[in-house]
Amino acid sequence: MAQHLRCYVYPAWEKRALGAIKPGDVQSWVTSLTTTHGLAASTSRTVFNTVNAVFRAAVRDRMIPHNPCAEAKLPSVPRKKIVPLAVEQIRMLSEEIPARYKCLVLLGAATGLRPGELFGLQLRHVDLLHATVSVEQQIQQTAKHGVYVCPPKTARSHRMVPLPRMAVDAMKAHLRDFPADGPESWIFTAPQGGPVVYTHFMDGSWRPACAKAGIPKGTGPHALRHHYASLLIKHGESVKTVSERLGHTNAAMTLNIYTHLWPDSEERTRAAVDKAYADQSADAQPQVDEAA
Repeated sequence: MAQHLRCYVYPAWEKRALGAIKPGDVQSWVTSLTTTHGLAASTSRTVFNTVNAVFRAAVRDRMIPHNPCAEAKLPSVPRKKIVPLAVEQIRMLSEEIPARYKCLVLLGAATGLRPGELFGLQLRHVDLLHATVSVEQQIQQTAKHGVYVCPPKTARSHRMVPLPRMAVDAMKAHLRDFPADGPESWIFTAPQGGPVVYTHFMDGSWRPACAKAGIPKGTGPHALRHHYASLLIKHGESVKTVSERLGHTNAAMTLNIYTHLWPDSEERTRAAVDKAYADQSADAQPQVDEAA
C-alpha cells in the first residue's frame, strides 16, 4: 500500500486539497493508471481502492461532503479460468520439494489453507486424534524480508478444517522427522530455524521443485488451495461447504472463482423437468374400474 501511494497517488494528489479533487479528476487519474503507468486492471483497482478508502474516511470525518471516487468507472478485469493441478502433479511436487516441506505440500492440497495459514501453523493447531486443523493465525512477510504473525485474512478465515487420512499420515511422518518442541513450535520452519519466509521459500524450494516436477512456470502455492477446492467440487460438495472450508467471506466469492469447475447440469435439469411432467401424466391417467 505504501508503494502504491508513493508511486501512483502522491505524485498526482499530494499538493491538492481533498475538497479540490473532483470526480472528473479521479476518473482521469484512474484512466492514467493503465494508459500512462501501464498497470494491469487488477492492480489499478487495488490502487484505486486505497484512494477510495481515504476519501470515504474524509467523508466520515466531515472533512469533505462527498466522495469523488463514488461513481468512478474502473477497468474490467478479465476472468481467468483456474486449471487446478492434478493429483499426480501434487504427488510429484511433494517428492521433488525439500523433505521439510513435503508435508506442507500435501497438507495444503488436503485442506485448502492459504500459504500464510500453512506457514502460521503451530503444534497447538493440529489435533491428530480428531483429525482436524485449526486456522487461528497466519504469517506474512515484512518489507525487509522478516515475518510477522497476524490474524487470518478475514473473520470467516477462522475455521476448523477436517484432515483426511493422507494428511494425518503426512503430518505424523513430518513430526517424526522434524520434531516440534512444544505447543508453540512452528510445524514448518526455515532451514536455519524460525518461521518460513515466503520469498526464501519460493526461491529456494517451491520454484525449483515445480521445475523438476514439470509444473507450469508461474504456479504458486495458492495452486494447492485451488486443487483442494476442485476435489471438493468434483465429489459433489455444495458451494456453502466449499466456501466454509476455504474460509471465503461468502459463497458468492467461491462461485466467482470456481463456477466453471462445477459439473455441467444440463442433463440433470432436463431430467428433473421431464420426471416432474412424466409423474403428472401418470397421475392424470383415468382409473380403471376394477368391477368393470
